[in-house]
Amino acid sequence: QVQLMESGGGLVQPGGSLKLSCAASGSTSRIHAMGWYRQAPGKQRELVATITRAGISNYADSVKGRFTISEDTAQNILWLQMNNLTPEDTAVYYCAAQQVGATEYNRWGRGTQVTVSS
Repeated sequence: QVQLMESGGGLVQPGGSLKLSCAASGSTSRIHAMGWYRQAPGKQRELVATITRAGISNYADSVKGRFTISEDTAQNILWLQMNNLTPEDTAVYYCAAQQVGATEYNRWGRGTQVTVSS
């Protein structure tokens, strides 16, 4: 199995930046793609960004141009650089992994809180 652990969340003012990290361990050779999801209070978890082992990334329209997903596949580390943050970005951010042979992201970290407020 793959285990994921996020870090880097915190409080930031609107317009500020924050960088999240996710460390993957365990059966990392089984990872096909990784991504970031977020869930705001009272809302469903939503996709933020994904990246395949081939380096192909995708972003939600709401974050495109502001967020950047990247990874070091050798070290099994995933990052999410978040710039120009707005209060609407406030949520618990989750690191997720899609394992080889799986049709969806099925491994999750516990999440890290990101709060954007003046």
